[in-house]
Amino acid sequence: MLVGYARVSTQEQDTALQLDAFARVDCDVVFQEKASGSSRRGRPELSRCLASLRKGDTLVVYKIDRIARSLFDLLDVLRHLENVGAMIKSITEPLDTTNAMGVFMIQVLGAVAQLERSMIRERSIAGQRAARERGRVPGRIRALSAEVEAQLVADYLSGLHTYKGLSLKYGVSESVAKRAVYRVTKSQEYRRKGNI
Repeated sequence: MLVGYARVSTQEQDTALQLDAFARVDCDVVFQEKASGSSRRGRPELSRCLASLRKGDTLVVYKIDRIARSLFDLLDVLRHLENVGAMIKSITEPLDTTNAMGVFMIQVLGAVAQLERSMIRERSIAGQRAARERGRVPGRIRALSAEVEAQLVADYLSGLHTYKGLSLKYGVSESVAKRAVYRVTKSQEYRRKGNI
């Protein structure tokens, strides 16, 4: 049986490209989720997918980095496949785990993918640092001015408003109201603990 696993990292992304590829190879079952690949615990559909595999089944992925974000995670998945007698096939990469060379190649690809992610992270951090040195603050522009945010926090701390009430009063989402409050209350908490 061919068992497909599709994953994208955020809710805004779409698995359509992966699902179309699975349809072309006639996958019998497809598991899909929108979740970061940082840990297997945060990917319940991958756990369900792996648990469904039986001897002779083939796990089909669009790219190897869809199932593993680190070499250690990839090796863990490969061990599981070996234990149940299943194989893995990547649609976009020439992988065959039925022989030693194929297993080696998949491990090399996993290591390269991990290196690529690390380099992207390093470039992103360097870009943020350079932006700060030029006086720019990385990240989203805040929805509220500093004065309005201070009033929102004061309203919350008065005990008379909920996050939902504040979001309606100030015309922002509940998460914006919550972040504004956390910026004040959490930084005070850190100061009390001597962390700032």
